[in-house]
Amino acid sequence: MINRVVLIGRLTRDPELRTTGSGISVATFTLAVDRQYTNAQGERGADFIQCVIWRKAAENFCQYTNKGSLVGIEGRIQTRNYDNKDGQRVYVTEVVVDNFSFLESRRDRENRSGNTGFNPGGSSQNGGFQPNNGGMPSGNNSGANNAGGQQAPDPFAGSGDTIDISDDDLPF
Repeated sequence: MINRVVLIGRLTRDPELRTTGSGISVATFTLAVDRQYTNAQGERGADFIQCVIWRKAAENFCQYTNKGSLVGIEGRIQTRNYDNKDGQRVYVTEVVVDNFSFLESRRDRENRSGNTGFNPGGSSQNGGFQPNNGGMPSGNNSGANNAGGQQAPDPFAGSGDTIDISDDDLPF
């Protein structure tokens, strides 16, 4: 049987880091993941998915992310239940994170936090999830786009040299 989850989204708030009684670090956070379709008003909805990450990975995740950070996670869905203080049975479904990736540069993250902040609509200038491009974050993955949405300067501009590529140089 297979239980694998891969998500790309933005944190809805700063991750919450705690330590268990036995000294193990655990962090919880909610990931806002844009839906692929829009409603009648043209607005894109989002799913808010509860996630948990353990041990050193939890500490690293909390150190380098904050509200609005664009991250990719890989893990598994877990369900559990417990009785709350009122004696009611509570059911929890969450993603247990095995791996994560930061999907924006530190500069983009700092620019975003200095601007308007978190945009739960997702189609922001800083790489909101765009399902039409195969599930990859929007923008140029090579880092050519900056937070202002303008193209980075061409590193070969003004060199006067032309780049000559023959068909033999191409891998396909």
